[in-house]
Amino acid sequence: MIRKLKSGQYRIYSRKVNSKTGKRRNLGTFDSIDAAKKHEREIQYFKHH
Repeated sequence: MIRKLKSGQYRIYSRKVNSKTGKRRNLGTFDSIDAAKKHEREIQYFKHH
């Protein structure tokens, strides 16, 4: 899940909510939406290989 921050950057959050904290895990912050999407694809690839 990618969200835009007030600073204009984009942050990737985990899809599932952490049961201990009740929030989503921060998986990285990027300056462009393209960089964030690219990294999200890398995360999904890594999770399934």
